[in-house]
Amino acid sequence: MEMDKDLLARQEARSLAKKAERAQNVLARMPQEKLDTIVKAVAEAFAAEAKDLAELAVKETGFGNVCDKETKNLFASKDVWAAIKDMKTVGVLKEKPGLWEVGVPVGVIAAIVPSTNPTSTVCYKAMIALKSGNAVIFSPHPKAFNCTFQAARIVARAAEAAGAPEGSVACLGIPSMDGCRELMGAPEVRLILATGGPAMVKAAYSSGKPAIGVGAGNGPAYIHHSADVPAALAAIARSKSFDYGTVCASEQSIIVEKELEDRVRQEGEKQGFYFMNTREAGMLAGLLFRPNGTLNPEIVGRRAPELAKKAGFSAPDGTKVLVAREQEAGPTRPYSMEKLCPVLAFFVMDSEEAVLEKAVEVLSHEGSGHTFAIHCTDEAVIRRFALRIPVSRFLVNTPAALGGIGATTALFPALTLGCGAVGGSSSSNNISPLDLINIRRVAWDTGKKPERETPAGVNTALVEMLTQKILEQLDAR
Repeated sequence: MEMDKDLLARQEARSLAKKAERAQNVLARMPQEKLDTIVKAVAEAFAAEAKDLAELAVKETGFGNVCDKETKNLFASKDVWAAIKDMKTVGVLKEKPGLWEVGVPVGVIAAIVPSTNPTSTVCYKAMIALKSGNAVIFSPHPKAFNCTFQAARIVARAAEAAGAPEGSVACLGIPSMDGCRELMGAPEVRLILATGGPAMVKAAYSSGKPAIGVGAGNGPAYIHHSADVPAALAAIARSKSFDYGTVCASEQSIIVEKELEDRVRQEGEKQGFYFMNTREAGMLAGLLFRPNGTLNPEIVGRRAPELAKKAGFSAPDGTKVLVAREQEAGPTRPYSMEKLCPVLAFFVMDSEEAVLEKAVEVLSHEGSGHTFAIHCTDEAVIRRFALRIPVSRFLVNTPAALGGIGATTALFPALTLGCGAVGGSSSSNNISPLDLINIRRVAWDTGKKPERETPAGVNTALVEMLTQKILEQLDAR
């Protein structure tokens, strides 16, 4: 008898959740040293498969390129391990007179995996979950099922070989929205790590469970007149062409003041920026989004010349980024929105204040709480913008795609980037193992007695006399 796919997916989610809970009960009793041994084994096993997984991801999804996906896989394994290996996450974290802080795992974590980072996200989320004593179950994107499932299998085998109980790391074997919903709603699941499109993140927050989700990235990059313009454009080109624009922290627009426009255009053309004319920009605009307003998956993670060809015009083979002149932000302005491909908007403003206002306008339309980049050597300007731009990652003189995830900055290396309350997220952090624990506080009595204040207007002498008389009468009985 043929079984219904969605029913099978729901049953699988329930079974994996129960198994994960049993595994997590074992993980929760492991000391930090044992958890670290498991996580190190995962990092090493995944790094060894980084190139093969990158090839599998590109072949299956068509997004990005093998070289950059391999770099992301190595980042998710080696860089994340380097950042967390000495981190204390379980047991007594801090001791001071009268107060201890104890790290407690949250439990079973449901982890949503996006199609743009389908393998690196598995390694990163598994490592931060296991480091903090949690079990994790992955829900793959249907477009990236095979590579995500293979990545989870590599992680699970390495973890179990190092001493993790079976079921500590698992992946749904039937890509189904019903299965994903069943997983998020399973009683055993205590937290949802949601990385994906707006609909998936909304579903996570609507599940009734604690969730850490991310918002849309739509970060502007401001090139200030004090900047090294060639270096700024080189950073933007490197960032926006990295894995062909699939990193959500990558720049989505360049903003300059009028005095810098010609210089930026001339230098940009030398570095592979193709500034489209009005006709070409209109042709590409019709390709970027579908009629319902969602991003067209056919343009995600594609090379710039390929995008131009799809739109009906040609760009030189060496083109790294396509650029369209824009002045407004909103739902009818596709270039003012997040574009997961090497395409940028180009805003030219009359003053520094106008630049600031435009950056806020762009982010308020889409991308609040995510990322902003500035190329500038004037600290007063950096400080002014940092106090007003509504983002969680304010990046200075660095490629945003790499700086935002912590590859070229001191931020925690992460592939889940919280956007804070302004961006509809429960956290503004680059998510780390410390976001996946609760803190139990052990507090001693200090010996301090609360002082009682006498209400104004009360005759204290009279109160004391009456109290004494009452006590005497009680003694007489």
